[in-house]
Amino acid sequence: MAALRSSSAAARALAASSRPAIRRPASSVRGMAQLADAAQQSQHAAGENAKMKTFQIYRWNPDTPTEKPKMQSYTLDLNKTGPMVLDALIRIKNELDPTLTFRRSCREGICGSCAMNINGTNTLACLCRIPAEDSKETKIYPLPHTYVVKDLVPDLTLFYKQYKSIKPYLQRDTPAEDGKEYRQTKADRKKLDGLYECILCACCSTSCPSYWWNSEEYLGPAILLQSYRWLADSRDEKKAERMDALNNSMSLYRCHTILNCTRTCPKGLNPGLAIAKIKKEMAF
Repeated sequence: MAALRSSSAAARALAASSRPAIRRPASSVRGMAQLADAAQQSQHAAGENAKMKTFQIYRWNPDTPTEKPKMQSYTLDLNKTGPMVLDALIRIKNELDPTLTFRRSCREGICGSCAMNINGTNTLACLCRIPAEDSKETKIYPLPHTYVVKDLVPDLTLFYKQYKSIKPYLQRDTPAEDGKEYRQTKADRKKLDGLYECILCACCSTSCPSYWWNSEEYLGPAILLQSYRWLADSRDEKKAERMDALNNSMSLYRCHTILNCTRTCPKGLNPGLAIAKIKKEMAF
């Protein structure tokens, strides 16, 4: 048996000696060493030039209702973070705290899901740039004067209920002349510009003091802008009924032209002007 083992070992040694040795070209070895040195230098430089930014975020968990809401701090290196506040929130959730809760969807300012209060202004997190030019903390809250579902998620049940109440769809009894579509002139179509772009993010309504005080009865700037969108549509035949629904002391006339709504709209719309036009039509 010992002879067998020694012979097999000798055979393996012979096979290994006959196998050609793998030799890397000197240039390849130098290239790999240079890449390793460059990677170390870039990491060192990144550490020296790190742009640290602290985000204070409103936290409240309905599973622990006895605990008071609090502000929690997270610090990120902006060199490794996208330019928008939503990028920072996603990175915090993915890398630092998976319990952080917020809404988001399109990240292009179209869906309105990520509406929140950032540094005192209602806006969309996906359209709000991180203020990297200063070292001040960025403070993030849910939309003001709303019930909070969790963390940065507001309860918009009443908001959508009010939107449903204005019947936001085309109403008419007369069929189209050719049975295909309801046409309108270019001039009539132009009247809808600045109205149909509203994405119902609720930034304007939750910035309105009149809505804070009377949200159960006052429709608020977002819903009134949507209401005027249908009042201004030449194809709709229920204008009288729509105006009659607004003809009371609360639905429309609680607006005191504070214009927080126009200042805060992340889409650059003017709900205050739409409300003024409704009042004008109601008067004349």
